[in-house]
Amino acid sequence: MRTFGLIGKSLSHSFSSSYFNEKFFKEGIINTEYLNFELHDISEFTQLIKTHKLSGLNVTLPYKESIIPFLDELSEDAKRIGAVNTIEIVNGKHIGHNTDIIGFKQSLSPILDGRDSALILGDGGAAKAVKSALNQLNISHKTVSRKGLFNYSDISIQDIEFNSIIINATTLGMSSEIENYPKIPYEVLTEKHLLFDLIYNPSETLFLKYGRAHMARTKNGLEMLQIQAEASWNIWNT
Repeated sequence: MRTFGLIGKSLSHSFSSSYFNEKFFKEGIINTEYLNFELHDISEFTQLIKTHKLSGLNVTLPYKESIIPFLDELSEDAKRIGAVNTIEIVNGKHIGHNTDIIGFKQSLSPILDGRDSALILGDGGAAKAVKSALNQLNISHKTVSRKGLFNYSDISIQDIEFNSIIINATTLGMSSEIENYPKIPYEVLTEKHLLFDLIYNPSETLFLKYGRAHMARTKNGLEMLQIQAEASWNIWNT
């Protein structure tokens, strides 16, 4: 039996387990399973890999950055970004990769329509992949974070008018905190704006709902997750 899995802190609503197990069923992939491994602290990773024979792992909140010291190697993308969401296991070595960048880039590109500047809401592991993808797409960007030099109270009408892409890379609006949303001046949004939310559950967060109410184009993170999952699978099987 080949065992793959997801490590994170709270995984009851995770995408990966249902996606991969459905994939295995539909594609007739036998003797293969995908499990959730909830870790209360990243230090538990050491015991996990000692007690389970694993063929590959995905990494989600809040461990995309803190997992790095536990790995033997990093791919160039993961090294540059400073965050890992996929672990390849080869001859006992654990190699960190980042397929979030592939998922985000391929999901965003078809709907850019000439938009070339972005506000990134959040500065965690997912935001790091977003920044790298935007750099590859030659899209200028500015990061908004609660503890950074530029926080939500600093966002001006001019910032919204200038940045036609706004990306939510925070947890605000997830199923566990569905009533929350990034505090930006939504009233300034127009049909020229694109709001992209890395969250997929719920399918329309308040962030996207308020954007749509002002005629902005919106997209959630489901396709991004599907693309990055397939990229992970390719890493594990090449």
